[in-house]
Amino acid sequence: MRLTQLRSFYAVARMGSFTKAAQLLHLSQPTLTTQVRFLEERYRVELLLRQGRRVIPTELGEQLMQLAQQIFSLEGDAISLLEDAGQLKTGHLRVAAVGPFHVTQMLVNFSSQYPDVKVSVSTGNSEDVLSRLLDYRADVGVMAQVVSDDRFISVPFSRHPVVIFTAASHRFARRRSIRLAELAGERMIFREPGSTTRKALDSVLGKAGVEPDVVMEIGSREVIREAVARGLGIAAVSAVEYVPGPGLHCVRISDAEVYTYAHVLCLAQRRGMRMVAAFLDSIESLARAGRSARAKPHSKAILA
Repeated sequence: MRLTQLRSFYAVARMGSFTKAAQLLHLSQPTLTTQVRFLEERYRVELLLRQGRRVIPTELGEQLMQLAQQIFSLEGDAISLLEDAGQLKTGHLRVAAVGPFHVTQMLVNFSSQYPDVKVSVSTGNSEDVLSRLLDYRADVGVMAQVVSDDRFISVPFSRHPVVIFTAASHRFARRRSIRLAELAGERMIFREPGSTTRKALDSVLGKAGVEPDVVMEIGSREVIREAVARGLGIAAVSAVEYVPGPGLHCVRISDAEVYTYAHVLCLAQRRGMRMVAAFLDSIESLARAGRSARAKPHSKAILA
């Protein structure tokens, strides 16, 4: 049974006339008659009683009319759901990110544009983010590195300088900036291998031939922060991830360009989906606004 056949039967039963039903549905009367006859012959039942020009439903026909009303109501609900989702009046955006820092600004901007869309965020390492995208547990991902994989589309969002933070008692705490060479032999606490911040710093240190004294490798930003505050060593962090606090001081690296980046990515085959496209458009407009703001003359910020 097709909805067109059910709709034809319902129209005839409600209007009490094949002619009026055909006019209502903008169908020819023979077409309408054929569709109703198919239902009766296919299931070997009588749905309508023909009394001259008047048509009335049988008892079975009345029962089918009630079911048809429910079906048409659900069909309307489905259409409304799809139209609302297409216009982002409803829906659920799932974001996978390597950390909360880069993604927060994106979510604020997206939610201000689409307040009725529910957003959930899961965090993990780069492998987790890619895995969630590949098995459709996430719609978009936010990572600190470019992915060379044709299955994904990657959109650059922002870049952030890597800074050094120390305990307030450290000699660097009296400085606003240091030179890269000053890290030679310095007791440092590094993130785990694979960290994008560590990769960025390792790269410039290696090129400059500077070797710090790596005393610890810790995978938690919070634990590193506590270790630095207790004077166990100094550490590197992306400026966007640095959280000021008592007993801590942050300095720039004055003679080297060390950056981490934020990239938003999705499966290439899902780029055209309304929800995904809206998020990517949102972060692209946000990135343009950021570039425009940085291009305007402004006073130099003093790093605490």
